[in-house]
Amino acid sequence: MSTIEKVKCLIIGSGPAGFTAAIYASRANMFPVLYQGIQPGGQLTTTTDVDNFPGYAKGVNGTQMMVDLEEQAKRFGTDVRSGMITKVDFTGPVHKVWVDNKLEIHSDTIVISTGASARYLGLDSEQHYLSNGGGVSACAVCDGFFYKGQETVIVGAGDSACEEASYLANICTKVTMLVRRDEFRASKIMADRVRGIENIEILHKQN
Repeated sequence: MSTIEKVKCLIIGSGPAGFTAAIYASRANMFPVLYQGIQPGGQLTTTTDVDNFPGYAKGVNGTQMMVDLEEQAKRFGTDVRSGMITKVDFTGPVHKVWVDNKLEIHSDTIVISTGASARYLGLDSEQHYLSNGGGVSACAVCDGFFYKGQETVIVGAGDSACEEASYLANICTKVTMLVRRDEFRASKIMADRVRGIENIEILHKQN
């Protein structure tokens, strides 16, 4: 029979939200345990410069920012661990999770801060620009400022792509949307919005 570990507070995810929760929970004497998941530090570890987070007047490297947050959480007593939460059971008063399909943990409180993963095209050139810190981004609001006054391209045709295109159209000279099918996946209102913006050009897949 496997050993069951009991904790007061479990945090799933190690991005800014996870470590912020850990800092507050630690200071409240909840003795949080935080599991980092498959990408410790979250998406910010793939970002070079972060200029829109309070407290960093000169900006900060994304990876360094996550190192700072982790150190702050640890300073207050957060138990930061490696591992993936592979199964959960929230049906009863005690919340149960399994780590890497092995360790079973029971927790009074669980904070889920797993964030999101960007979907890239998988091109070698795309990965080159990502690793060198410029030219490719998965967040217009985060990185659009760096392309102010330039021409930009968005790949996609869902609601998120339309929102990004609308945002970029306010700060870029031209936005080209590459739609990989013959129609939008976005809701009609979002599709109509980008169609009505003068400096957005929409290119559909050619059959």
